Amino acid sequence: MTRSCAALDKVVAEARACSLCAAHLPLGPRPILQASVTARLLIVGQAPGTRVHASGIPWNDPSGDRLRDWTGLDPARFYDAGRVAIMPMGFCYPGRDPRGGDRPPRPECAPLWHPRLRPLMSDLRLTLLVGRHAQGFYLGARAKPTVDATVAAWRDYLPDCLPLPHPSWRNTGWLKRNPWFAAELLPVLRDRVVVALAD
Repeated sequence: MTRSCAALDKVVAEARACSLCAAHLPLGPRPILQASVTARLLIVGQAPGTRVHASGIPWNDPSGDRLRDWTGLDPARFYDAGRVAIMPMGFCYPGRDPRGGDRPPRPECAPLWHPRLRPLMSDLRLTLLVGRHAQGFYLGARAKPTVDATVAAWRDYLPDCLPLPHPSWRNTGWLKRNPWFAAELLPVLRDRVVVALAD
């Protein structure tokens, strides 16, 4: 085992044992992430839902089915940790929002773990920023005021990053109102994923 692999494995183990937010998590802590030093593609989402919390498998839900369709990856390639890293902004299910949907990711999580994990994955070629929280954290001042505007400006963030809307069924209306997403962005996304994962 190389030194960098051992270092990443150590941090991943620490992240999976994290209970920092336990008092705020209705189902208790169950950090869910996927990472390796050989990963070429990083997917940064929001936080696990109840189905993902129950299974322990990231994006193991209808949103994940849509995301895999967007990327052109079948489940075998999507869950190949040697090539694809998956780090949500919050590693644990945050609970339901009384207004509908899930609560935002816990604010303690990403600042604690992402700066420790991402630098240990030095082979990353492309990062997919799925949703507002990921875009704000990784793009900072480069993010536009809204997800709509950030995704519409996707060309500005290449070649390192591609911002995406959340693939939730709640965004089906947005996808219908923005046909350019499927016509212009998705072909580029699929091509970039192929290039990122190529040997």
